[in-house]
Amino acid sequence: MSLLPPSVVKAAKVVALFSVIGTGLVALVHKGTENRISANQRQTLLHTLQALVPAEAYDNDLLADGIEVDAKELGSARDVSIYRARKGNQPVAVVFAPGAPDGYSGEIRMLVAVKADGTLAGVRVIGHKETPGLGDPIEENKSDWILRFAGLSLNNPPAAQWKVKRDGGAFDQFTGATITPRAVVKQVRRTLDYFAAHQAELYTQAPQTDVDSPVDEDE
Repeated sequence: MSLLPPSVVKAAKVVALFSVIGTGLVALVHKGTENRISANQRQTLLHTLQALVPAEAYDNDLLADGIEVDAKELGSARDVSIYRARKGNQPVAVVFAPGAPDGYSGEIRMLVAVKADGTLAGVRVIGHKETPGLGDPIEENKSDWILRFAGLSLNNPPAAQWKVKRDGGAFDQFTGATITPRAVVKQVRRTLDYFAAHQAELYTQAPQTDVDSPVDEDE
C-alpha cells in the first residue's frame, strides 16, 4: 500500500508517461534523420558516379552492384569500394574509390572509373586536405588537370611515363606543389594495374549489401 498521497502518485505516473512518449519521439526523429541522411548520401554518390559513367551508358542499379576489395594492391589504408556498371548484362565500367595514401597532407580520396576496355572514363577527387592554392588544383572546380586522365590507359602514356614531369613522366605538376599530383598519378596507375590483373573477378563477384559510401553528404 502506497504511503504517498493519491495526487502525488498520479503526478508521478503522468511524468513517467510523458517520459516514455518523449523517448519514443526522440527515437523516431533520430531514425527519420538517419534515413534522410542515408538517402541524401546515396543521391550524392549516384550523382558523383554519373559524372564519370553517364546514366545512359548502363542499365543496372549502380549502387546495388557494389563490392569491396582488399586495399593492399591498391595502396589504400582501408578496403576499397567498387561499383560496377553494366548494360544488357555486359560490363561497361568499374568505378573504384581508392585513397592515395601519400598526399602532402594525408590521404586523397578519389573515384577512378575504368571502362571495360581498360581505358579511363575519368578521375575525380572527392576528399583531401591538401594546401589551398597549392595542392587543390586536383579539384575539378579549381582546374582542368584532373580531367586529363579521361581516355588514358596503362599503355597511354607508356608505363615509364606514368609520373609527373619532374620525375621524367608525362603529367604536369603544380607550381610549388609536386607531391599532390604525384600521389594522384601514382594512385590512378595503381588502380589501372589492379583492374588489369583482376578484371574478370571484378565483374563476376556477387554484389555486397554493406559497401561503404566513399562520399559524405556535403561533398
